[in-house]
Amino acid sequence: MALSNKFKSFNVEDAAIALWLFKKTPRPDGQPPRFVGRWVDTRDELDDKLKEAVISARARITETQEYTLLAQNNEGSALAIDALVTNAGLILKEAAAELPARRVKTMKEIQNTNFYAIKLTFAGQTMYAVRKAEGSWQTKRMKDVIYAFFSGSRLTLDDKPSFRISPTVDFFIFGDQVLISDKAHFESILAYKEAHIEDFASLQKDKDFKSLFTTLDPLVSFVGANKIHLRRACAIREKGHYRDKNFMTRLRQDHSKYQLNFELDAKGLIVPTEETGADIIRALLDHRLLSPFSEHLYDVQDAAIVS
Repeated sequence: MALSNKFKSFNVEDAAIALWLFKKTPRPDGQPPRFVGRWVDTRDELDDKLKEAVISARARITETQEYTLLAQNNEGSALAIDALVTNAGLILKEAAAELPARRVKTMKEIQNTNFYAIKLTFAGQTMYAVRKAEGSWQTKRMKDVIYAFFSGSRLTLDDKPSFRISPTVDFFIFGDQVLISDKAHFESILAYKEAHIEDFASLQKDKDFKSLFTTLDPLVSFVGANKIHLRRACAIREKGHYRDKNFMTRLRQDHSKYQLNFELDAKGLIVPTEETGADIIRALLDHRLLSPFSEHLYDVQDAAIVS
């Protein structure tokens, strides 16, 4: 999937820049997290470095692929997802304008920042480059470290608080798209793991899904709060193979042939255990494939239908 020309040609060098710092508060019952954003004054030399970082991060992206629960990008690609189906709008709302009331005035407002966004505006368009904050932004980490700098052939105590800003970008928000370089950080910042937990809870209530098993408890225990297992469980619901009677008939008939380790009872129901959870998920995702050339069996991360 090609990158949009507007993204590639956006004039970062001449754009107005603002650095927004965000704190995130989780909310219960599947509600979106609460973001509080404040912008901080920055000097020209820092602005130049931030722009260099954005330009470098953008240049590393040469292609995009669609974001799915199991998709993984490589060093030169980004995962693309519609901003409307994420919580990215919460960032845009908070950072809409650099109002005096939202300007950082105290150290307390900087400490414990969860993530920051480099906001760039040019010719009526705005690009956000978002990055998860490192440990130096956390009050606890600051208390546990003695800061020093090298000057005049010796180390000297540095009593001015410092914050590390990474030259990498976890994801861009531009137009109606989010372009993701670091999937784990994107999901952490925008609370996608929480969304997966809610989605898995809904899957457990799905009558078609429940009817496949003697009991769901061992499978639920296997998935737990593991983010990889949650993604895969949610992908089962997204793909929906379990609703296809022909798919399930073939799965029951041929699972042993494909060395998928789980048992069926006399009625053809899957008997899950925590030990067989991985193979059950693999089967329902259709991720155990046979090569017609080598006749070897392979497990795949994600399966795209060619024809």
